[in-house]
Amino acid sequence: MIAMARERRLAEIFVEVADSLVEDFDVIDLLHRLSARCVELLDVSAAGILLVDAHGELQVIAASDEHTRLLELFALQHDQGPCVECYRTGAARTNIDLTGEAAATAWPRFAAQARATGYVTTHAVPLRLRNRVVGALNLFQTTPHRLGDDDIALAQALADVATIAVLQQRTLEQSHVENSQLQTALTSRILIEQVKGFLAERWNTSVDDAFAAFRSYARSRHLRLSDLAAQIVRGDFDTKAIPAPASAQSGDGEG
Repeated sequence: MIAMARERRLAEIFVEVADSLVEDFDVIDLLHRLSARCVELLDVSAAGILLVDAHGELQVIAASDEHTRLLELFALQHDQGPCVECYRTGAARTNIDLTGEAAATAWPRFAAQARATGYVTTHAVPLRLRNRVVGALNLFQTTPHRLGDDDIALAQALADVATIAVLQQRTLEQSHVENSQLQTALTSRILIEQVKGFLAERWNTSVDDAFAAFRSYARSRHLRLSDLAAQIVRGDFDTKAIPAPASAQSGDGEG
């Protein structure tokens, strides 16, 4: 019964993704939803997605929560971790014990930071289309249970969906178009991070809750996250219009 429910949910998610792949879709919102779906379907604690920019540098594009985003940034800053290795080799790295000697030897700083975040196991699968690798999907667990072959295959399928979302068929014809789309998404991500921090400070709440409220407002009004973020950063939008999350402290609405 559990397996049937999972298969039904998986079918719903792929339909959801297919419905999202329309002209001018919001790639950042889609990748955030995919990272959340990974947590839901794969019995992992967190997920993050890295993309390579036009200069060949990896950037964090989506994460299921703020702790994971910061860990991904740490991995990139120190240029180590299974996610970085996965992107460079194009090969998946799965069921990695972050408490073991092998991880501590291969990625000492990353392994220590991941353990400090609360993760004991990690997995990385490439965002790959044929021989082209554009990033990596990273999964983290707070418990040491292994992911089986079926779960790993599903993780790769979700990574493939993410790849297709970024590299739509029309962008495959000219590499400069592809790089432009990737760079636009990565630039938009910077604006969104600024808005997340601003809203979290204004509401005196967590960055995750602030981002959830921001996304909810944008999606309910069919606004692209990047467009709304740009309006806020320019001062063209009154953020008082965005309902504060339930976790907001007293003083909401000021600023």
